[in-house]
Amino acid sequence: MTRDGSRPSMRAWRTTGAPGGLELTALPVPVPSGTELLVRVEVCGICRTDLHVVDHEIPVHRERVVPGHQAVGVVEGIGPAVTAFAAGDRVGVAWLRRTCGQCDYCRRGAENLCPASEYTGWDADGGFAEYLTVPAAYAYRLDGAIDPVETAPLLCAGIIGYRALMRAALPPGGTLGIYGFGSSAHVTAQLAMASGATVYAMTRGEQNRSLARELGVAFVGGEADEPPSPLDSAIVFAPAGELVPVALRATRSGGTVALAGIEMTDIPSLAYTETLFRERDLRTVTANTREDGARFLRLAQSLRLRPTVTRVPFEGLGDAIAALRDGTARGSLVLGVGPGR
Repeated sequence: MTRDGSRPSMRAWRTTGAPGGLELTALPVPVPSGTELLVRVEVCGICRTDLHVVDHEIPVHRERVVPGHQAVGVVEGIGPAVTAFAAGDRVGVAWLRRTCGQCDYCRRGAENLCPASEYTGWDADGGFAEYLTVPAAYAYRLDGAIDPVETAPLLCAGIIGYRALMRAALPPGGTLGIYGFGSSAHVTAQLAMASGATVYAMTRGEQNRSLARELGVAFVGGEADEPPSPLDSAIVFAPAGELVPVALRATRSGGTVALAGIEMTDIPSLAYTETLFRERDLRTVTANTREDGARFLRLAQSLRLRPTVTRVPFEGLGDAIAALRDGTARGSLVLGVGPGR
């Protein structure tokens, strides 16, 4: 509390209530509940899902919410029921914020499908602010020596890419086709290549294609181009439904296509014998479990995965969101929030 009894304020970006609206404002520093942490945000990755929230491409869950769900920060406050963290610990705050823990999905380890699930930067204020709260059970403990800027994109782009790769059922040494080559895709490509896979990238925009070449993928083409050989698996990261039949046609018999986005334009009518026939599987990806996140972060540290990052000053968030909207963003965008970031 300040001397006059009011709560201290913080800088924050929040939605305005109109599609596409985003404003820089001052908000009270949040107070953690009994089971929550108060986190001083250092940096926060900027995700395409944040664009969907800002532009109302997914339903509004909270009016005038603070987006951002790839936050790295330091614990400054602890609820009285929290025992696993201490002030000064560095943590990661990701998309999945809370689940009921009691439904059939939660009990069988599929908490990402919990009908009562809540999400950072959608149901509750997120990381485009100097402070946020997070249930302690959903925070990721991070090594204090990590680089916050390189770690932030791993908290959604990386975790969702990892789950998409698992859902795509890529066989050992197989060929993976990636459609769209933004933040999540470029991390997933590195993960797949580290496992011995051959990766083809089909994407729009020279920014994305040049990044794919720099990372050493075996083929780089336009988003609807035919790859040089049939795919064992494919992941569609681009929110473009018209690419689904394209990916299915490029995938060999018995292969799998995974759709990684939270939102996508309508999928055109499918010609059954040209796309799904011959035991091709079409799967979707819905959020992630905490176990997905823990496994991926351990794997990323072991493999020394390094996203290609563009740093964004705190005042530049609007321009960064616009770059995502028009497809000119390259790699992962990370918003500097704390001093010196």
